Amino acid sequence: MIGFIQQIQQRTPLGWLQLSHEKSRLLVALSGIAFADVLMFMQLGFQSALYDSNTKLSRALNADIVLVSPQARNTQNLSTFSRRRLYQAMDVPGVKSAAAFYTNIMTWKHPDTRKEGSIQVIAFNPNQEVLNLPEINQQLEKIKLPDVVLFDRNSRGNYQNAIAQIQQGKTLTTEVERRSVTIPGLFSLGASFGADGMLVASDQTFLQLLPRREAASINLGLITLKPGYNVEQVATALKAHFPKDVRVMTHAEYIVFEESYWKKESPIGFIFGLGTAMAFMVGVVIVYQVLSTDVNTHMKEYATFKAMGYRNRYLLVVVFEEAIILALLGFIPGVILPIGLYQLAANATALPIAMKLPRAMMVLILTILMCGISGAIATRKLQSADPADMF
Repeated sequence: MIGFIQQIQQRTPLGWLQLSHEKSRLLVALSGIAFADVLMFMQLGFQSALYDSNTKLSRALNADIVLVSPQARNTQNLSTFSRRRLYQAMDVPGVKSAAAFYTNIMTWKHPDTRKEGSIQVIAFNPNQEVLNLPEINQQLEKIKLPDVVLFDRNSRGNYQNAIAQIQQGKTLTTEVERRSVTIPGLFSLGASFGADGMLVASDQTFLQLLPRREAASINLGLITLKPGYNVEQVATALKAHFPKDVRVMTHAEYIVFEESYWKKESPIGFIFGLGTAMAFMVGVVIVYQVLSTDVNTHMKEYATFKAMGYRNRYLLVVVFEEAIILALLGFIPGVILPIGLYQLAANATALPIAMKLPRAMMVLILTILMCGISGAIATRKLQSADPADMF
């Protein structure tokens, strides 16, 4: 091992010398790699924000088992099923409680501008803590009053003035589905690709906002278990207990169900994946052009090495050395620029976009792979070069 390290230290860094000899070409190459990295970071960042934002509510549910309609697709399109299933669930050993959860996209008026927009309203019995959000649970007494809702301060849009008034202790009044409501409190959850904002209401207020909606038609059934019972076993018992008009999932399975919709069924998930692949291909083409030009420029020098007895392997190592150097140097600006772009996008969209170490490592690996593929393609001509044809 020591001999191998000494051999590396004594080796002439031919790849670096060739790259640094043409500084303008090196800068162009690094700019191209950084550009490809920025594209991959942005696509992966938006993709991660898509999954994170649309599973926030799912993750916040205070339940061991979740009941949904078989027609449910995601949190914004859940369909309904009979509340009778909650009462039937109480007959299954291990079930401690079962709570009804309502949600719907509604029309509301901006508290300041009075312009109409859409917002997601979630509702439940305020006597039950169905969300693992202390900020909401501390204000459940407020929403027990009729036509009172809580507003998500992280909603997408210009709500700074309205939020400031609520924080000062003032109660705002606006309209939801042409019915007057008051907003005495705030909470933080965040916008998503499916909804610009969110309101929390009691089940009674929710039914008043949608008078045609039947109380017995619920969107989710949230089941908690008694201590000591296995979630998987109780879920299996519930599946056997219910007819086919309700789907039983553990809380973890429900989160996967929500994320899978955006990954596989939603076209926007495919678009972000395709964008990442296209950015990768752009990087491959850019690096290939740089390395191919370098090989062609120094073809006589490589031929001389061959005539001196150097094998193809040595020359290939030189080209791959250049590829790795380009990958590492190009990654540095490629990882710095997206940090500012993420912040800019987060402020503009109210989505949870931020640099994460696993994503940075993933893009670094993709960058090295990208440059490695380009190097492999660029060396094909080098392997077939005959010293006799060069002179």
